[in-house]
This record gives sequence, C-alpha cells and structure tokens, in this order.
Amino acid sequence: MDVVILTQTGCHFCEMATEILGSLGAEFDLEVRHVNLASQEGKLIAQKVGLPIPPGILIDDELFSYGRPSERRLRREFEKRLGRTTE
Repeated sequence: MDVVILTQTGCHFCEMATEILGSLGAEFDLEVRHVNLASQEGKLIAQKVGLPIPPGILIDDELFSYGRPSERRLRREFEKRLGRTTE
C-alpha cells in the first residue's frame, strides 16, 4: 500500500504519525512517503484532498485521516485492505 504523510515542522502529531507508520511498516507492506505541507507538492495534495489540519495520512491517494493519528484505526484499515480479520 502507498501511504503519504503530509507533515509540517514542529508538529507533534506529525511525529506521532511517523512513529506509528514506522512500526506498522514492519508488519504490513507499506510504501511510506513524507511530504512537507510547505512544499509545492504538499500544498497541491492538501488542496486536492481538502486537508484541514496536519498531519494528513493518505492511503492509496485517498485521505484516510488528519490530526491526531490512531494506531488502532490505521491497523484496522490495513488489515481490512489486506483481507485479514482482526478477531
């Protein structure tokens, strides 16, 4: 799965998202890419998906979440996309 994290400097939730996706990346086959919101690419992506606040987490080019990240919610989504059961 392709995952993009839209981040900004000094954002605590952005750091949390990076850590969470780093640990989940060891469990799931993730291609994680970081894009700074201050960059031209970051601005374009944020505008395209309607990102209200950072960090924005996109999975396969769709906005999945923004703001405080949830490891549980991300894990469930990855399991769902891979056809795994959580029980």
